[in-house]
Amino acid sequence: MNATASFTETLLEEFYVVVRTTSNLLKKADPAVYDFHPEDHMRSFLELANHLVQIPHVDLAILQEKPEDEIRKLETKLAAKNVAELNHVLEEGFHLLKSYFLSLSEEDFLQKETKPFYAEKGMTQAKWLVEIVTHAFHHRAQLFTYLKQTKHDVTMFDLY
Repeated sequence: MNATASFTETLLEEFYVVVRTTSNLLKKADPAVYDFHPEDHMRSFLELANHLVQIPHVDLAILQEKPEDEIRKLETKLAAKNVAELNHVLEEGFHLLKSYFLSLSEEDFLQKETKPFYAEKGMTQAKWLVEIVTHAFHHRAQLFTYLKQTKHDVTMFDLY
């Protein structure tokens, strides 16, 4: 395996840490907290959970240069109401994302740039994968914090 393929696999393995640990965190969430907002201007627990589990689907569509209206329709279509649905969206999205990145040639992974609807400049597919992984870890940390704020029994060991 060349270095690029190894790097891709490593990032996908790290993304799967988010998938596995998010699934476990969601299973610990009492549905009574789905409407919890830490602050008025922040997402509710369920809104945050939906955003997090949609990252593989939505970010893949964005990096494939889908228009904004198509992205918004995808978000609506993927909206989940319970743990089983949330976890299904996350797992399915992970497998789509993984298939996409593993299908790229080394040259495409390192050099092909695509531009999201909201930006002036594109990014390489390698940068996209790093962006997607960090995006998911960021929101997983928020989800963990929401659970801590609502007195759920979660510890740092839930993140590994």
